[in-house]
Amino acid sequence: MSWTEVLGFALALVMVVCSIRELHWSWPLAIVSSILYFFVFKDSLLYAEASLQIVFAVLALWGWWQWLRRGEGDTPALHIQQLSRRGWWLCALALALLWPALAWGLMHYTDSDVPWWDALPTALSLIGQALLGRKLIENWLVWLVVNVISVGLFAYKGLWLTCLLYAIFIAMSVAGWREWQKRLAAP
Repeated sequence: MSWTEVLGFALALVMVVCSIRELHWSWPLAIVSSILYFFVFKDSLLYAEASLQIVFAVLALWGWWQWLRRGEGDTPALHIQQLSRRGWWLCALALALLWPALAWGLMHYTDSDVPWWDALPTALSLIGQALLGRKLIENWLVWLVVNVISVGLFAYKGLWLTCLLYAIFIAMSVAGWREWQKRLAAP
């Protein structure tokens, strides 16, 4: 356990709490936490997870911009909404393309000892981040799956604090889903 992992852990928890509450401060926290976790994962030979952290930092800039945009009457441009049937199909297609492509890259260009298990939560995380940036409630379901898989992956790698973080993220994904369900149902 390093100070990088401890600080990334703390910032990630606060970031998810802010996301649940729809506070735009979740995005700058995501940037810093992602940069810290880049180093944690790189040092653990989880190259897809490490690379994902850089993508997360860039996507967090986009998400921050999305959440700060204003519509008419200075109201937020984005509101919590549900994924359409077409959106579900696009997510499934994205997963079907990303997962094997990432695993192939890990098998051929790195010394990863878990290419398929590293690639799966990475592919799902890209989808989850895009859904979160657009305030689609299904992001919480995607994060739930990512977090369950990640607990096993990080336990295998001996990243116990990060394993604990993702176990907490499981509960936070359920809490996020429930909170956003209430807001979606509210007029």
